Amino acid sequence: MVEQGLIRAAQAGDRDALITLLREIEGHVYKTAFYILHNEQDALDASQEALIRVYTKIGSYEEKAQFKTWVQRIVTNICIDKFRRTKPTVSIDEHEMVFPDKHNVEREVLSGYLAEDIREAIDLLPEHHRTVIVLRYLQDFSYNEIADSLDLPLNTVKSYLFRARQQLQNRLQEYQKGGVSG
Repeated sequence: MVEQGLIRAAQAGDRDALITLLREIEGHVYKTAFYILHNEQDALDASQEALIRVYTKIGSYEEKAQFKTWVQRIVTNICIDKFRRTKPTVSIDEHEMVFPDKHNVEREVLSGYLAEDIREAIDLLPEHHRTVIVLRYLQDFSYNEIADSLDLPLNTVKSYLFRARQQLQNRLQEYQKGGVSG
């Protein structure tokens, strides 16, 4: 994700290197924040706070962990703190659907409903399960990277992912049967 030379230069006080570094990670930071918080403004706030923390704490980064894991831990912790401070409500986001050709409209509509069902099912997961799902499937983190980011034992991460997948599968089956109204 980020070149080690850039990190070292930033740690040595090279302001341009630090700004370049922040620009390289800002998209990933926002994406994580949005998927955890499910609110654009909260995600922007959390992203900004995370980038400021990286900016001020770059000197404390040690190469024991990958840089992206270190950054992910920062943004995840900020989001979890923000999530705990504000009792979340499940929101229904309106999504714009673009239909590339009129013959695929039915497939696009069904795909949109499935994406909405998945998003809603993820929203309903407990916080710790939702976080590992976001990191694994939306940020493409390895199990070890998730464990490092969340400061959890590897087996706990595996357990959380297993339970989260079970819960998602059960909810999606309920949606398919029409047992849960959205």
